Parts: sequence; structure tokens; C-alpha cells
Amino acid sequence: MHRPRAGRAAIADADADARRGKLRMKPLLFGPPSRRLFGLYHAPEGSKPSDTAVLLCAPMGHEALRSHRFYRVLAIRLARRGMAVLRFDSHGAGDSPGADEDGELEGWRADVGEAARELHARSGAKRVIWFGARLGASLAVQAASVPGTQVDKLVLWEPVLDGAAYLQALRERHVKELEWSHALPDAGWRRAMLRDPDAFIDEAFGFAISPLLRRQLLALTLADLVLPSGVEIVVVAKPDDRATQGWVAQQAAAGRHARWLALAHSLIWTSNPFPNNAMVPADALQQIAGELSE
Repeated sequence: MHRPRAGRAAIADADADARRGKLRMKPLLFGPPSRRLFGLYHAPEGSKPSDTAVLLCAPMGHEALRSHRFYRVLAIRLARRGMAVLRFDSHGAGDSPGADEDGELEGWRADVGEAARELHARSGAKRVIWFGARLGASLAVQAASVPGTQVDKLVLWEPVLDGAAYLQALRERHVKELEWSHALPDAGWRRAMLRDPDAFIDEAFGFAISPLLRRQLLALTLADLVLPSGVEIVVVAKPDDRATQGWVAQQAAAGRHARWLALAHSLIWTSNPFPNNAMVPADALQQIAGELSE
């Protein structure tokens, strides 16, 4: 699995970097003892801190790796604008305790709420914005709908709206990566994917997908992603993403304060960097940071 070192080792490394002046952030473990989460808290910089705090909700698996640098640069930029920022790893992901097989949607939704409470306790901010990409965006929508949750604005980057289609895309891309990484690819991989619906369903790019998580994702539809009322919502996606654009239009027609932001230059979520595939697309960073710091 592509899991980095977890928990205290990661905190020790980040603390050491902070002492050497490389980073201006606080690594921490938070949450209940039975479900500790690893996070990085960026305190607001400058002489005039903002009254806004930002929670960053990461995608799943390889997409989290692919966007890690984007999240880091975004957090640093927001902190320099005077905002408190918390980025975190859900249970079983990144540097948080737990195995890949422990990851599942209900628990991850609860992790978003726990991270939001931690951010509020540390920052004392009057206004809270959540940013999420891919599955992190979908989980943010669901967590924001929990009664009593404080969130003033959601910025969602290419949220997963169809869990079954998402799983199928991961499956197809997983086989392509297998073929690409071998000098003599096995033609049986692609035949198995096309003929056997149970082939390549328990792993994507080295990250395990448990039977429970698979069932939950297969059941994930637009009906599970009703935007909360009274919250400003900005959805960022490619100009030709008609499905996402239609979802935003439906939510706006239903009285939600939802608007669409077209972004031509996006990350290729399931690919390692290539010459035309930037780690941190400048226009994406500029537009998303602008939405979060308005």
C-alpha cells in the first residue's frame, strides 16, 4: 500500500521541520482515543488574522496522493492571508491510524465533522469554509448536512456524484496502470476486466477497497448529495462536465445558494505527473484560493 508513516512518526518529522524553519504549521493527533486522526494546523500569519477558518477535506486513495502538494500549497497560501487552516487524514488514510481496509464512508463523514470541531476549537473563527475535492467533496456535502454543523461556505472541486461510475473509472484506470508499468503487459488483465465484474474490485492503485466501502460507493447517487440550505456553495469542475453542471443547476432551482465555476485546467486525478499534468495547476490554485479567501 502507498501509506506513509502514521501518527507520531509523522508528527515528529513535521515538528523537526518546523524547528528548522521549513514549515509554519502544527502537526497534531485529535479525535476520540478509539479513532485518532492526524492533522496539520496552519495558524493564521500576519498582524491581522481573519475571522475565517478553512477545513480541507482530501480525496481517497491515489487521488489524495495526487493532490497532496496542491492541498499543502493551498493551506500555506491561505494562512499567509490570515486564515486558520486544518488539513487532515481520515481514519485508515494517510498518516492517521488504521488500515486501508478500515476506510468506509460513514466513518469518513464523521471524521469530517470531528475535524471541523477541532478547527473551530483551535481557531475560534466566526466563519468556517470547507473545501473538498473528489470524494472529499462528496463527504463534505453529506457532513455539512448533519444538524448542528457550523459551515458557512462549501467549495467543491469535481465531487463524485455517481459512486458506481467512480468505481468503474478507478477499475479501468487501475488496469491501464498495470499495463503501463509492465514491459510485457498481460492481455488477460483487460479481458478479465471486461468479462468478469468481480475482477479488480478490491484494489485501486495499491489502495485496498473493502467490500463495505465498495457497497457504499455503489449505492452513492445524487439523491445522497443534497446540498444544505443556508450555505453558500461553489462547485468547481471542467467546462464540459455537464453532469456536475446539471446538478448545480438543480440545486440552485431548489433554492440552494449554489453556483458553478468552470475551470479548464484540472488535475488528472488518477495519473502520476507527466509533462502536461501539473502537480499544482496555477489557475486552479488561484481560483480556488480566491473563493476560499473572499
